[in-house]
Amino acid sequence: MKFIIIGLGSFGGPLAIKLTEQGNEVIGIDSRMVKVDGLKEKISHTICMDATDEFTVTGLPIKETDVIIVAIGEDQGANIMATALFKNLQPKRLISRAINPLHEKVLEAIGVDDIVHPEEETAERWSKKLCLNGLVDSFELSDDFSIVELTVPEKLDGKTIGEINFREKFQLLILTTIKNVRVKSLIGRSSIKNKVQGVASLDTVLEKGSIMVVYGANKDIRAFINNQ
Repeated sequence: MKFIIIGLGSFGGPLAIKLTEQGNEVIGIDSRMVKVDGLKEKISHTICMDATDEFTVTGLPIKETDVIIVAIGEDQGANIMATALFKNLQPKRLISRAINPLHEKVLEAIGVDDIVHPEEETAERWSKKLCLNGLVDSFELSDDFSIVELTVPEKLDGKTIGEINFREKFQLLILTTIKNVRVKSLIGRSSIKNKVQGVASLDTVLEKGSIMVVYGANKDIRAFINNQ
């Protein structure tokens, strides 16, 4: 995949490195030459430029890029300006970093596809989410093992964990499943909420569109996702 990451600070820099290490093509952009020089050997491409300048931004390969991430965290104004500028260029997918709740509301109004909260989410977690289709969220237990939330693929719909022989076939353990359930509030309004279904057993039926929480080796998780 091809990524453009704007802002190579404490979140954008490590994310760009992780994505490059996973075999992706990454263009890392920052207005500070010291950041660009410090990462030029670790990222596919680095550019020192002002991402709020429309003339220079339009020279980037926007249409050929799968994901653009505005990771600027020090300057809220620059973050909003860059996000709005890239949104107008109609990228395939645009993600931006929120600095505070008000900033998040502005980003939602601009119409970004996803919002990053670096204080709560690591670069490691986001690199997985961006590279693995079907991955909802992940928790790194060690360098080799993780607990991840995966969307149940269509080919497993209606089958039990025992019927699939999931653990032996994929070397992964399903801990629980999460379904979308419609609930009513005290005043009668209904809404959709995620509900954990309890500890999974061999008789647990998997449903397309629901989420399964899986434990296993990162290599086996990656192999499972890539084969769906």
